[in-house]
Amino acid sequence: MEKLIKFLLWGVLAAGLSGCGFHLPGRADYGEELEAIYLEVPDDATPLARELSRSLEISALNVVDDAAAATAVLQILSDDTGRSVESVDAQNRPREYLVFYRATYRVLSGGKVLLDNQRVIRTRIYTYDELEVLAKAHEEDMLRQALAREIAGVITRRLANIEVPTT
Repeated sequence: MEKLIKFLLWGVLAAGLSGCGFHLPGRADYGEELEAIYLEVPDDATPLARELSRSLEISALNVVDDAAAATAVLQILSDDTGRSVESVDAQNRPREYLVFYRATYRVLSGGKVLLDNQRVIRTRIYTYDELEVLAKAHEEDMLRQALAREIAGVITRRLANIEVPTT
């Protein structure tokens, strides 16, 4: 009886995931325009630059080190992050902060714009405690990394959906 229940639960889970559009990660069809992609970033030390480079490699895209050897260029036009006070307590001290990460990018190929300026913004709210300053600073850094990872995933998935204009 226990095996039957487990089998039914797995069946329901599989049916639910397939019905919601969930797909296991794998190689998407990126098209020949993205055969060799060059990543152009203002600063390659930012969390987004690192996460995007990693995401492109995981997606089995051929990332090249020279723009001249590329069939497409993924340009990160802006990459910034910050925080703002979301709420305060009765003594007007911050209780919650909103951490944001935003990026603007575009994709070029052979002098043509395959994807014009796209902006992606991700935010998270976290509680603040002045007694745990170091831990909260670490939490904020982790949130920033997670936001960069999300944005890199959005950009990578968007590459798979680029429709090349016909001339």
